[in-house]
Amino acid sequence: MRTLLKLLALLLILAAAAASAAWWWTTQPLPLAADKVEISVPQGASMRAAAAKAVEGGVRTNADLLGWFFRLAARDQTIKPGDYAVTRGMTPAGLLDKLVRGDRIALTVTLVEGWTFKQFREALSKAEHLRHDTQALTPAEIMKTLGKPGVPAEGRFFPDTFHYFKNASDVDILRQSMQLMDKRLQAAWDARAPGLPLKNASEALILASVVEKETGQAKDRPEVAGVFINRLRIGMRLQTDPAVIYGLGDAFDGNLRRSHLQADTPFNTYTRAGLPPTPIAMPGKASLMAAVQPAQTKALYFVARGDGSSHFSESLDQHNRAVNQYIRGGAANAASAAGGN
Repeated sequence: MRTLLKLLALLLILAAAAASAAWWWTTQPLPLAADKVEISVPQGASMRAAAAKAVEGGVRTNADLLGWFFRLAARDQTIKPGDYAVTRGMTPAGLLDKLVRGDRIALTVTLVEGWTFKQFREALSKAEHLRHDTQALTPAEIMKTLGKPGVPAEGRFFPDTFHYFKNASDVDILRQSMQLMDKRLQAAWDARAPGLPLKNASEALILASVVEKETGQAKDRPEVAGVFINRLRIGMRLQTDPAVIYGLGDAFDGNLRRSHLQADTPFNTYTRAGLPPTPIAMPGKASLMAAVQPAQTKALYFVARGDGSSHFSESLDQHNRAVNQYIRGGAANAASAAGGN
């Protein structure tokens, strides 16, 4: 009997020691093949399979032991598929928590204010580990895919930094950006000043895109918008160079000529009254707000000072003097005097 009791006591001691060792192991940093290793957990992977993938990816521990811990500690929780980063200092418990939460490797793509839809697509095409499902689609086909058939793509996407996981579709980024622009545009339109010569939110978006391209100075945006609003009110042509340049498309070589200003296109605001038919770029939030809350100004003209800011004038005579002050060269003076920018 004493021998049996001693044997039971020894077994209890060994069990306690094993439990203590197991608990200690779960709190210790996992040995890794490098400072950071990446593991890929496939859809539907079991706890044992996930542990095997971790070891395969560079976690230097026993796969059976890690799988056993995952099954025991996870209880009724499930792990999420995807690509994960494991860094120095991460414990088995920490790794399991990451897998359960789905804390996957996130990549980013940044879409810049003032970019065209073409530039937007080029950025997406260069984004790493992103599926390019829209590569063969036209802008019209992309808008149809996104549920907005017949809506021009230009300007309908909000410039921001977007996060995505490996093997995500570019459609996901496009949809996020479009929905964000819808939200920002509606918020701006709801906050619009009374009496604007804008029929709807789409016209506000067009004006915002022009404002975005006309100035690099945040403080000048409301004033620039105010100039265009004043012109719209009195039926004066906007005469904005960025719209003309947009209308030239790939034919523009970086040098805007008098012949360009005289050649009629739907986007030539020197030859046509009113707003361009579509936005000419992706405006940011500041330009959206400037378009719907323009500065209260009497200015009808502005000219670039050369430092990114603009000089504003109420009359053509004042504007011509500003042009002579800030811009040198007869051709440039003539264009700016006529165009008001």
